[in-house]
Amino acid sequence: MKNTLLLLLVFIGMPAFAQESFDGKVYETFYGTRIIHGQSVEMEKEGTLKFIIGHRFGLLKDGVYGLFGLDNSFIRFGLDYGVSPWLTVGVGRSSEDKTYDGYVKARLLQQGDKSPISLVAFSSISARTLRLPETSFDYRFAYRLAFTQQLMIARKFSDGFSLQLMPTYVHKNLVDSRVLANDIIALGIAPRVKVSSNVAINAEFYQPLVGALPFGNQPSLALGVDIYTKGHLFQVHVSNSRGLIARNYVTETTGSILDGDFHLGFNITRNFQVRGRKY
Repeated sequence: MKNTLLLLLVFIGMPAFAQESFDGKVYETFYGTRIIHGQSVEMEKEGTLKFIIGHRFGLLKDGVYGLFGLDNSFIRFGLDYGVSPWLTVGVGRSSEDKTYDGYVKARLLQQGDKSPISLVAFSSISARTLRLPETSFDYRFAYRLAFTQQLMIARKFSDGFSLQLMPTYVHKNLVDSRVLANDIIALGIAPRVKVSSNVAINAEFYQPLVGALPFGNQPSLALGVDIYTKGHLFQVHVSNSRGLIARNYVTETTGSILDGDFHLGFNITRNFQVRGRKY
């Protein structure tokens, strides 16, 4: 905990050279509202509806036999909507365990002449709807639920470099208590390096508290590239996690980096202006 607080103080105190707009605020800390798996401090613009497709393939090391993971994939379809400049909501459905999720994302601070950081709160709920074999166990709907609470603390140090910290709390209503706790706390970190006017390199790492994960589970690590065009954002990445929502990539990653357990994945987005002026 002391190391986390020290990191946060150093993070806030470092000088920044980000270009500010006419209103004294800093924009485009990241290209998109998602970094790789997780969310960024970016918000949907008011009245904008975003359609997002996330795809995660099997293991690259499956080789030609498994077409480098393409034979085995998870997919998530999602819709995000900008209710206001400070509030975004979203829903989605993942093929992994036939999971539905919804979230609310609220901006508390925006970096600029009055704040050294951007601060965003994120809250989500997910429900697994996969049919299970008939048993005598009373598997209630509430047991299928999981909740995620997260703070995103970001700073754009220059036009070419941004950094985000993500203290994260995940609660699952039902777990095997012999190997896993209902509550898991993790710290995420995500740097971004902008290499051109429409290309950036991102990394993302989530480290749960020591001893929080069951034996065999791993911290989530991902490296990706953002390619931005007008109205579209294409993100391609490799990761040891196939998770598409926080309950998966924070607490259920099993791929070992040392064993070369990497998955190819991508996110594709398309924005539609459904209310207000075009941006």
